[in-house]
Amino acid sequence: MEQVQHLERKLVAILAADVVGYSRLMGLDETGTLTRLKSLRRELIEPSIEGYHGRIVKLMGDGALVEFASVVDAVACAVEIQRVTTQQNLSLPEDTRIVFRIGINLGDVIIDKDDVYGDGVNIAARLEGLSDPGGIVISGTAYDQAHNKLGLIFKSLGEQRLKNIPERVRAYRVLLEQTGGARKSRSRRWPVIGAAALLLALAAGIAPMLWPHVIGLLPGHGSHPVAPTPGKPSIAVLPFTDLGQKAGQDYFAEGLADDLITDLSKISGLLVIARNSAFSFKDRSLDVDEIAAQLNVRYVVEGSVRREGDAVRINVQLIDAKTGSNIWAERYDRDYSRIFALQDEVIGRIVEALSVRLTEGERAQIARLPTRSLEAYDFYTRAEQKVYVVDNRSLGETLSLYQKAIKLDPAFADAYSGYARATVDVLGFDYQVLMLSAVARQRAYEAAGRALELNPQSSRAYAVLGILQMLDGEWDQAIASVQKAVQLDPNGAEAELNRAIVLTYAGQGPEALAAMERVLQLDPKPRAQVFDYYGFVLYMNRQYEKALRALSQVQPEERSDLGLETLAMANARLGRMAEAHDAVAAILKNPEQNLAAYRVVYAHHRRQQDLDHRLDALRAAGIPERSFDFRGREEDRLDGSLLRALTGDRTWVGRQHNGAPFVMELSANGDFALSSQSSIITGASSLDGNLFCTQSTATLLGRKFCAPVYRNPQGSSETQDEYVWPDSVTVWYFSVSQ
Repeated sequence: MEQVQHLERKLVAILAADVVGYSRLMGLDETGTLTRLKSLRRELIEPSIEGYHGRIVKLMGDGALVEFASVVDAVACAVEIQRVTTQQNLSLPEDTRIVFRIGINLGDVIIDKDDVYGDGVNIAARLEGLSDPGGIVISGTAYDQAHNKLGLIFKSLGEQRLKNIPERVRAYRVLLEQTGGARKSRSRRWPVIGAAALLLALAAGIAPMLWPHVIGLLPGHGSHPVAPTPGKPSIAVLPFTDLGQKAGQDYFAEGLADDLITDLSKISGLLVIARNSAFSFKDRSLDVDEIAAQLNVRYVVEGSVRREGDAVRINVQLIDAKTGSNIWAERYDRDYSRIFALQDEVIGRIVEALSVRLTEGERAQIARLPTRSLEAYDFYTRAEQKVYVVDNRSLGETLSLYQKAIKLDPAFADAYSGYARATVDVLGFDYQVLMLSAVARQRAYEAAGRALELNPQSSRAYAVLGILQMLDGEWDQAIASVQKAVQLDPNGAEAELNRAIVLTYAGQGPEALAAMERVLQLDPKPRAQVFDYYGFVLYMNRQYEKALRALSQVQPEERSDLGLETLAMANARLGRMAEAHDAVAAILKNPEQNLAAYRVVYAHHRRQQDLDHRLDALRAAGIPERSFDFRGREEDRLDGSLLRALTGDRTWVGRQHNGAPFVMELSANGDFALSSQSSIITGASSLDGNLFCTQSTATLLGRKFCAPVYRNPQGSSETQDEYVWPDSVTVWYFSVSQ
């Protein structure tokens, strides 16, 4: 008898993608189109698929079929591909842009060797055809699994009849432009992370509300410089001059100086100035003694680099700024493959010249080979230079460069820690155009953990973990992580800054200020926004006048939301209500701002009295309790029993504060789906006494928000506004139907 072949079947998520107008693009420029498509696949699509644990089943000229074990991973990968592609296309002429359509389905497929077949695949392909250019459409089965896990907003397309598919298929469009929480406005990036996370704060500038830098009244800003640590030689490494003939090689010169700073910072017997301050003298014509005076150091390293192919020539000198004499100067002609040995040699000469003793641990850390792949190191060096410009485009390029380094050398610990740090910046600035917040948080944890597996002495990885643990309320672990980061990098301004941030939110104000003073030693020429965070730390230490003096160093157009808040708080505490009201007026250019939302996003203050100290002053300064200054009457407020009658299997229908209609479906099991202005936000609802609560990954860091519900005395069932619910960003007027 003929043996019947057994076909393997399994349930998987299938992603189908193709290029919009591929034939037209090929007709216009066949070679250029193929080159760009291959580059996109190599640099973006394949790393994204790999990062989300997908498997490319087949590439089909202008399309691709990808298998994922998880729908959440498939959707997150699709969002990342579309968003980054959109960003890259901004700089290209329209007739050369490569734009994808993507469809995703969760279904049963037949496995035949490395290929997949069946309706599960066909539905994904048909849904891709329903997608707009640059868009994503998913099936109902995929929506059921992913809708409340990624903070995405969806629009229902209803049941669709698809070619060669017998049953109608529910379909949903991912609204990429509206994803990331409802109705954002000026600087509507997470206040929590604004000052709480961005591991680049010291080098790259500030996020909006919680993550500006630190510092006291700095040299050149009307005060006296902080003295260097007694008995320790103080040194600054200036950016090396690029003498190469090839354009675009300056990253290598900067990277070499950066690596020297990084390695010297690990030496506890030195005081080493941070990159941010040292590199502020790039392209400036100042004598070494002037630079040393501004940085408050005794010694300066400067040099030049010429790289031609695999040949590298480096001139470097160590100067005693007090006498103006060279302690030593050397020219090195080496092959690029010997770059790490060259760095070690230069460090050895500096240490020897300054008579500094290294501990065994310091010696081992400096001698540790970062990677055996020079190509990976090249990508890493490019990333390290780009990461100091924090905007969504530069950060996207930075993440891509780190990923390329990791792909070339999966054991490159520094690339993982750099990626973790940059991903926390995505989280902090709420750059969801690059990566969904929930994904960024997970990836930051994973990359930091992998870095520590590969190098348990990675200060940067511990600094990342400290911030993430702080946001999760794991205070003992957070403090231990940032303390470990400082221990491993005793001259690391970045590590010290993260310690200051964690200590501030842990309620250890004096220790946080001491950490700030140390940051000032290490980074005497910070960016202007550092004063916003320093002012906040001074405020939390009840030093209001000093807080205002620090904030006065920032130009109004450079001030972050945190700076405005601190201006309002400090002035209110000092009774200067006109100035406090002026600051609040600037904050309320975004009328959604309110104390109820602040209470949630600043909830990672460890001590209630610290949160109260902050919110009470903002209330006195004029920040309203509810969005749009909604004020319900106590006699109209619903109690718990009346609230229960409005929830369960109910539908709320009405309008927002701005008049836009909405529908909110509440299920008996506590799920909700809120449809407004062609969007859907999903999450969980509950009652807490006399309060109605919602929780969604799309808003408020995924934290629960609770608010009362009121009768609307002027409302009626005909106008669908019998009740009022003020949430974190708007006010909802509604009536209830079964």
